[in-house]
This record gives sequence, structure tokens and C-alpha cells, in this order.
Amino acid sequence: MKRVKFLGILILTFGIGFVLGTAGGFPKNSGGEDDYRYFRLFTDVFKVVKENYVENVSTKDLIYGALNGMMKSLDPFSAFFTPEQYREFKEETEGEFGGVGIEISMEKGRPIVVSPIEGTPAYKAGIRPGDIILEINGEDTSNMMLMDVVQKIRGRPGTKVNLTIMRKGLDKPLKFELERSLIKIESVRWTKLEDVGYIRLSQFNDGAGAQMEKAIKSLLSEDVKGLVLDLRNDPGGLLTEAVNVAELFIPEGKLIVYTKSRDGEINKYFSRRKPIVPEDIPLVVLINKGSASASEIVTGALQDYKRAVIVGEKSYGKASVQNIMPLEDGSAIKLTIAYYYTPLGRLIHKKGITPDVQVSMDEKQEEQLQEAIRQKRMQGDHHKLILLPELDPQLRKAIEIIERGKTLKRAA
Repeated sequence: MKRVKFLGILILTFGIGFVLGTAGGFPKNSGGEDDYRYFRLFTDVFKVVKENYVENVSTKDLIYGALNGMMKSLDPFSAFFTPEQYREFKEETEGEFGGVGIEISMEKGRPIVVSPIEGTPAYKAGIRPGDIILEINGEDTSNMMLMDVVQKIRGRPGTKVNLTIMRKGLDKPLKFELERSLIKIESVRWTKLEDVGYIRLSQFNDGAGAQMEKAIKSLLSEDVKGLVLDLRNDPGGLLTEAVNVAELFIPEGKLIVYTKSRDGEINKYFSRRKPIVPEDIPLVVLINKGSASASEIVTGALQDYKRAVIVGEKSYGKASVQNIMPLEDGSAIKLTIAYYYTPLGRLIHKKGITPDVQVSMDEKQEEQLQEAIRQKRMQGDHHKLILLPELDPQLRKAIEIIERGKTLKRAA
């Protein structure tokens, strides 16, 4: 049984053994390379370092460092976890950890913010998708692994961390001092805007599908005439939860997503139930450059079946599937093993999903919106879901589409 989570989060794999070499010799290489030669080169360098480096260095540190470099050479999403890092990763799937609340990826050797999690210290401070983290507590991030970055930013609630951020369009870096807090991910929140139902899904963690079903049923009981599903800045999560969410809208038996491995093995995921949203209820999905992975699975399926109007900006474009493989000493590797495709066979990796209705928000508009929301929170309920269509052109367009009574025909 496999549970898959996207965008550098977690996939738990059960019943899978992982062996570095066997008594039978070295792995076969379909590319025609001489594996034995390169393994011998590795052991030669290992021996030279152990015997000649100016200070004593442990075998574990050398091997862990080599594994770090190996996984880093593959892609931004593959990684090696020490036992401590792996424990932290598993804690995150429970939806609670100490940190500042940002999802991070790696681009061109630097950590980059995919999205801040709503309501967290990073979100409140104004950190945005696309921000590049140059320094953590004054330490340059250029040679750090992704998990090293995560470890340095996380910490005990109440302690502080300083981030130096480079933001597109600015000449000078920005400095942020953030106080860590207990990050509890409330993945689904909902409300009404007059007779339009609004649902924000911030992350596809455990139980997201069940929470979405609860939100939809609550809004339908109030006779809303349309639904807005906001996936903006949602960095993804569990593949299983993406399927659970999509099948709330897509007819039973329809293909939602499929994955294809290097050897051509295909795994298909179908809707296993009848949708709970009636066909005549218009649906609009909001996306932007922070919408990634599981968000793109749901968006792609709804777009392919013409079940929703997609509004906003092109999504992130992350369609690779990672598998976590635990190792015997408590460490683990996270390895990209497949790409996923939309029902119509679209591979959106590094391309993203183009909205049906493109509505951009420049940095000034985004800044004004977030500042207005922060001010509203300071004046009242800190946990209230605050929507400001007058300052949010993407949300405003979604409401306009529903208000016009636009209905959609599903693909046969």
C-alpha cells in the first residue's frame, strides 16, 4: 500500500525493501555504463578521505553526505533524510509542527517559497510565493539541501528565526524576523458570499477529502447557487486526497489521474463514488503560480471534463510523483518515480495549467489585499475567513461567472 504526497512533503511506503547492492553484485545499468568502475571510484575516494583528511571524519557523515549529493543531483524533489529529518517529515503528515508556515522547493540551488500557509507567522509577515531565501539566521543557503533549510527554519514555538529574502522586482533583499509557532494546518475553510459558496483548500493533507465533503454539504444546505473552490497557493499533498476531492465533483467511474513510471508502468485512479455536487451547480476553481501538484491534479481533471471554469494565473507545473523509501538505520530517501497525467493525457510538468479565464494579480494588488486582510484580522476574529472581492480581482471574476448563471456541460 502506498500513500503519496507531493511537492517535497511525504509519501509513506509500506512493504518495500531498499538495498544498496546485494551479495550478487552491483546493479545492472540499462544505460551501458560500467557500474563496478564507478562504485570502485567511490570507494577509492572514500578511503583517501578517511585516511588523509586533516581531521577525523565519521563514516556515517561521509556516507550521508554522499547520499545527499546523489539525491540532489536528480531533481529538486528527490532527497535524502537522516533519521531525525525523516521523523520530522512523518510528524508533518499529522498536520502539526513547530515552524513559520512556508512550503519550500529548490530552484537553481536556492530555496524558494512555493506558498505561505494561511494564518501562520510567514503569512502574517507578508512572505509571498516566489520569494527566494538567501539567508537563514545570516547563513548563506546556496549550498544547503532542502531538508537542511527546513530544519534550520523549524524550531521550538516561541523562538525566532531571521530570513533574508530576495523578491522579484526589488533591488534589495528583505529582512524578516519571524517567531516560530505551532503550525496546525487547517486545510479546509468555507463561508458564503451572499448566495455563492466559497471553499479554500490550503493543503491536501490527511482528511482533506472528508473536510471538503463536510464543507460542500454545509454550503449546499444553505441553497448556494454556485461554488468557488480556491486552490491558490495550495502546494499540494497526498495523491489519495487529490482523488478524494476530485470525485466529489466528477462522475463515478471517470478517470481522475494516472501516473507513468520510467518503464511505462501505468497506475490509474478513478472516481469511486457518485459526486455530491449536482451538475447544475456552477463551479469555479481559482489557481495561481502557488497552486501545485495535488492542486493541479484536481484542477486538471475538472478542466478536462469541463466541470469547472478555471480562473486566475498559470499554476506551478509540478507533475512528478515521489516515493519515500525507509532505510534500515531509520533514514530514508525520497525519490521521483513517475509523472502524473490529466485524464486527457496532459503532462503539465514545468508547464502548469493555463486557466480558462486568465486574471492576473500584480504584486501591488497582492500586497494591498494581504494588508487589508491583516488589518481586518487585527480588528476582529483572528480565525475568521476574510474575503475582500473588491480587492481581489480573481475572486471577483469567479463570483461574476457564477452570478451570470453560467452552466457547464460535462464531457461525455
